[in-house]
Amino acid sequence: MTHLLVSWIIMTASVLVAAYVLPGVRVGSFGSALVVAIAIGVLNAVLRPVLIILTLPLTILTLGLFILVINAIIVMIVGSIVKGFEVKGFFTAVLFSVILSIAHWILQNVIHA
Repeated sequence: MTHLLVSWIIMTASVLVAAYVLPGVRVGSFGSALVVAIAIGVLNAVLRPVLIILTLPLTILTLGLFILVINAIIVMIVGSIVKGFEVKGFFTAVLFSVILSIAHWILQNVIHA
């Protein structure tokens, strides 16, 4: 249970970092960032595998780069669902997902080191 809470806080901090770095992303409050972290986690667990399987030929053709598009779609879905979280444009969603992944990786390694 503790591991889950720590992962949730790390993801929330990563959302806040990515939103701070990108001018096209707005997070209204810390509570909104908590909800965004949960929503991204749930959609990554449920929707992402389905999208990856459905777009497997395209993913193979682009040598895996199409996964960035899938991540951006998930971020845009979260942006349309969660109040207090705004993403302006598809390219911003792609950059947000990349920065989010990097920030999450760094924070996770710092916390668990």
